[in-house]
Amino acid sequence: MEPALFSPASLFGDGDGDGDNVLSLSQHEQEQEEVFVERTHTFPPQMHLKIREFSFHSLNANLLWPGTFAFADWLLLQYQSLLDPRLRILELGSGTGALAIFLRSSFHVDITTSDYDDPQIELNIAHNCTLNGLHPLPHIRHTWGEPFPTSAPYWELIIASDILLYVKQYPNLIKTLSFLLEAYQPLNQTSGITKRSITVSGEEIELELPIFIMSWRRRIGKEDEQLFFGGCEKAGLTVRHVGSRVYCITIARPSNC
Repeated sequence: MEPALFSPASLFGDGDGDGDNVLSLSQHEQEQEEVFVERTHTFPPQMHLKIREFSFHSLNANLLWPGTFAFADWLLLQYQSLLDPRLRILELGSGTGALAIFLRSSFHVDITTSDYDDPQIELNIAHNCTLNGLHPLPHIRHTWGEPFPTSAPYWELIIASDILLYVKQYPNLIKTLSFLLEAYQPLNQTSGITKRSITVSGEEIELELPIFIMSWRRRIGKEDEQLFFGGCEKAGLTVRHVGSRVYCITIARPSNC
């Protein structure tokens, strides 16, 4: 797979982007030969998804990273119980939307995608949904650290894969993650599910919802990686390694993971 092309400086710049400057799909498609590349990716056990990726995008929402496939394997082989269709799932850093499309197609889960406040990313996720026979998934445009669009997040399960590339964004990511976990309010029609159990090193761990499950396969220095996990703990969150480079993060409670 070709290396990803991006400009990290553009992510950290102040910028003066206007959320109202939304591109129409027809405008976007006029430039797709220069901007996009379409690939077929295989998800477990043998699901082939056509995914249109950015050949270049300044915010790095362009290629599928290894963590996406590792996370799909981990969920499918060990913890399908986390994919109960009654649970509401939010994916942070959805990029192309491939993981969400896989989960929606395979398990019919209620999943919402989310990524940086950029209309091109949202349009491309919608395009990939249509490309694979799905209606566009609900999507939230949100820049980490800024006020979240809803004051009452209702997702029992929050997921992400390979989102720790931008070290300078860790405080903003932790701020958003803390809000989603601490401000959680179930919807009126919630299923009533409040806990989920997983087995870690032969021990069954009961998790109180909401929880954040993250796969991280990109390689960065351990000192940089610890900045994120240490920052989570300082923010009152509990971090546990629950699989092959898969981590569970919850609000710190004695009975949680």
